[in-house]
Amino acid sequence: MSSTIESSGARTYEVKTYGCQMNVHDSERLTGLLEEAGYVAAPDGEQADVVVFNTCAVRENADNKLYGNLGHLAPVKAKRPGMQIAVGGCLAQKDRATITKRAPWVDVVFGTHNIGSLPVLLERARVQDEAQVEILESLEVFPSTLPTRRESAYAAWVSVSVGCNNTCTFCIVPSLRGKEKDRRPGDILAEVRALVDEGVSEVTLLGQNVNAYGVEFGDRRAFSSLLSACGEVEGLERVRFTSPHPAEFRDDVIAAMAETPNVMHQLHMPLQSGSDRVLRAMRRSYRRQKYLGIIERVRAAMPDAALSTDIIVGFPGETEADFAQTLEVVREARFAAAYTFQYSIRPGTPAATMPDQIPPEVVRERYERLVESVNEISWAENQKLLGSRVELLVAEGEGRKDAATHRMTGRARDNRLVHFTSPPVEEGALAPGEATIRPGDLVEVEVTYAAPHHLVADGALLNHRRTRSGDAWESRATPATAVGLGMPTIGTPPPPLEPSVCA
Repeated sequence: MSSTIESSGARTYEVKTYGCQMNVHDSERLTGLLEEAGYVAAPDGEQADVVVFNTCAVRENADNKLYGNLGHLAPVKAKRPGMQIAVGGCLAQKDRATITKRAPWVDVVFGTHNIGSLPVLLERARVQDEAQVEILESLEVFPSTLPTRRESAYAAWVSVSVGCNNTCTFCIVPSLRGKEKDRRPGDILAEVRALVDEGVSEVTLLGQNVNAYGVEFGDRRAFSSLLSACGEVEGLERVRFTSPHPAEFRDDVIAAMAETPNVMHQLHMPLQSGSDRVLRAMRRSYRRQKYLGIIERVRAAMPDAALSTDIIVGFPGETEADFAQTLEVVREARFAAAYTFQYSIRPGTPAATMPDQIPPEVVRERYERLVESVNEISWAENQKLLGSRVELLVAEGEGRKDAATHRMTGRARDNRLVHFTSPPVEEGALAPGEATIRPGDLVEVEVTYAAPHHLVADGALLNHRRTRSGDAWESRATPATAVGLGMPTIGTPPPPLEPSVCA
């Protein structure tokens, strides 16, 4: 490695993120740390001086993806004296001893418990001209105390806990993220209020097992109390949470969802399998009837609730009868969306060494049948909304945005994706900012078309409320961003996510 820095100004950075919402939120902290240390984001299309990979160890081929990217950067780094590469996150925590052996051009390896060390490790690697590997075994400082550069001006993740106390046989997260550590409610609410003051109108409470929140300080009703308290935060329009575990889903949480106006009637709750036998092998501490009972009580309290889930097909030992039971639960639950996965071996998990691994062709065939059933049900559920009026939080960075046809995208209160037609904005027709629709604004539309994974509203807007969140987005938007949304040029998306923090 060379310590020569080929830069006339501030060093630039790029953070590449893989995995779930927890990884994305960690990357926001990494970005905040780098900017506080004086780095600036690399312009689009330009090679950064520092490239940080925030990795996932849960998804299939995570290591192949990482080492493929590292291999691509090796010749680039060789031609750029002073360029640095850092690898952090779950895969770094797991493969700490092998990353610099397989990719000796990596400068820094850091774990899930010490993301705050990144700037210091980069500087130490530069000064000492050797790789720095620092992996802590437990959390010393709750990461939400670190500086954060959030991707969105109008929506934010808020961690309520980190780590997990479950021992699912297909999951390696507990060994990489550690036992559950809970934040105090006052700290969480202080962060929420600060975000609202900055213009955020939607927060998502985040945890590996979010509804177990409070276990560390012995309050079983802590999560429902937190949801209720969020309802008292003035200016907070929408509250969501992910991902709850069925074994610990309590009726007081259902009541808080139903009774707190800004808590959305949307629930993402992983099922994984509809077979009690497979659930037992997965070491999931609930059974199918308990799961369906939760759904029944949620719908009784909130008939408009939209439910989504995660399902794994082809877990070791799964029979055709087991799979049939999963299809039965899917048909009974009638999910608005389901994120489906073909089981594959994850080294380091108990399931990896279980007998009766299912042949890939069998897994694939079952997966295709499941997807067909899920799509059929999602489409039917979406068609029920034809002609209904829905409120959308206008979104950036997902779905279709077409300046020529004035097509924009928003999220309904139940989290469904809706494409809608915005009024045309002609050059000189409006005073700057007048009547334009910005990400973060709220609009009301009528649904005119339903597809399995989205809705369309092609009629006139029924209502448009400009918001402080839209103001916050507008203050950060670049001219190119504004033009891409069909807006007049004004003064300044998260990457695709895995469905939940615990699949």
